[in-house]
Amino acid sequence: MFECLILGDSIAVGTHQYRTECVTYAKSGINSWQWNRMWSTEDLTAEVVIISLGSNDHKYIHTEEELIKLRHRVKGKRVYWILPHGNNPRSGVSIEQIDKIVNQVAMQNGDVVLPIRHVQKDNIHPSWAGYKEIGDATK
Repeated sequence: MFECLILGDSIAVGTHQYRTECVTYAKSGINSWQWNRMWSTEDLTAEVVIISLGSNDHKYIHTEEELIKLRHRVKGKRVYWILPHGNNPRSGVSIEQIDKIVNQVAMQNGDVVLPIRHVQKDNIHPSWAGYKEIGDATK
């Protein structure tokens, strides 16, 4: 079992900068469907699990189904979801829809949701202060 595990997209990659001790299964630009396929055989057991997915999902991704599938595989004493702050407007799905799904999956599992309070100019990724805040909150 890992002490700490970070799963997800570019926001997960950035979070690893502040939680360098964590094992990380993350790739920039990946959506939840791709993530589930890429890391389908990894053991997702850890004391602390941090998940960041949804920002890259689009109307052809069944976000709720994919996040539920992922969460069923995760075994952690404390599980944190980084709530997406923004997404590509051309994705065909609003960030509010994605956020609702993330909140619902987290709530059903007793997980903690962390909003991104400080963002970069792209209105998607946390600023360095935002990443630090996420890193500190998950220790």
